[in-house]
Amino acid sequence: MSTSSTLQRAGIALVAGLTLATLPHAATATAADTATTATTSAAHKGSPWHGGWATSPQMPSAPFGPNWSQSGFANHTVRQVVRVTTGGAKARIELSNRYGTGPLRITGATVALTDKGASVKAGTVRHLTFGKGRSVTIPAGGSVRSDGAPFTVRALESVTVTLYLAEPTGPATFHTFSSATSYRADGDHRADRDGAAFTESGDSWYFLTGVEVAGGAPARRDGIVTFGDSITDGVGSAANADNRYPDELAERFAAAGRPRSVLNHGIAGNQVTNDWSWAGEKGVKRFSEDVLSEPNVGTVIVLEGINDIGGSGAGVPGQPTPEVSVERLIAGHRALIRQAHAKGIKVVGATLTPIKGSFYDDAQKVNEAKRDAFNAWVRTSGAYDAVVDFDRVVRDPQDPDRILPAYDSKDHIHPNDAGYRAMAAALDLDEL
Repeated sequence: MSTSSTLQRAGIALVAGLTLATLPHAATATAADTATTATTSAAHKGSPWHGGWATSPQMPSAPFGPNWSQSGFANHTVRQVVRVTTGGAKARIELSNRYGTGPLRITGATVALTDKGASVKAGTVRHLTFGKGRSVTIPAGGSVRSDGAPFTVRALESVTVTLYLAEPTGPATFHTFSSATSYRADGDHRADRDGAAFTESGDSWYFLTGVEVAGGAPARRDGIVTFGDSITDGVGSAANADNRYPDELAERFAAAGRPRSVLNHGIAGNQVTNDWSWAGEKGVKRFSEDVLSEPNVGTVIVLEGINDIGGSGAGVPGQPTPEVSVERLIAGHRALIRQAHAKGIKVVGATLTPIKGSFYDDAQKVNEAKRDAFNAWVRTSGAYDAVVDFDRVVRDPQDPDRILPAYDSKDHIHPNDAGYRAMAAALDLDEL
């Protein structure tokens, strides 16, 4: 992917006197491979682990059509394909039962290099352990990391995580919108090389919330988390193509010969200030659980607020949420900044992208006025350590309230693959 210096100049505006300097190296841990319940820590101080891939868990729901979250699984094998942003010689996974109604029994799990579809590459299947045993029970509301396993994987390589769920799980903690295909089979097929048994497919992720790697890049706090809503989540991008803007950012780092941990914690529909049953807990609540629990993170990019502005209108999925003023939205962002700074994490604020012609474009232009006022605050307040002006990057110069047609996924709010590439190109790698 080529980088546009013009877009970089137009899209990134550093706050005077502040830069996104890489933080010092972290010390190497002496016992990093034991299964452990996830903790809230900005950098897992002393950890050699980097996040290779991540997603935010959500409560079971079906806002966009049937999925497996509400019924859960019983004597099923679930196979999920994800792409890591940085490589290593060891791997471990994170599983979440945050929204489970009872204990979750994982009978077994494997990791392998992806071949095609539900198939994996011969000779790469590794059985994972949890505290040296192959099975683990995760309490309701809890999460767990597996032991580290020898597993060589390169940056931007796809890995397949397979879970065997012999016992009924009850409703499943999941991530609604994946832009990726997951697979299900009856019975135990965790070690299968071919995908013949996986006759069912879906487009959400279940229980899996992270893949971490070690033994590759030095253990330093240079990881990046992208935090936000559907535009961070990648709605509008092509399925199974890894073209979300965080994916494109990871590709730019890899092309420059310096792969980095770039983790996507976007949730479609998510708000900063309001919980929404189908779109996750409000950002000010989930930020500590999703962002600050990731290992060796030094920077977070925040792009969120358009659902706060538009979520109170008619025609939105689920029940409308309470109206949010610009002042309340700004207060929410200041709360996110405080949480990050308390853990030594730099924060990049992003302007909200155009909505003209979309389902959030009201006749009275109240939402547009709020978006403009919020963007003015992001650009001028100095509250963030740096600002990326995604609004200016993707808007139509002839009609600045509208997304450029070449970047429009056709719903007039979510970018397409080209739009997400432009957003990633607007971020200055040296400053990150």
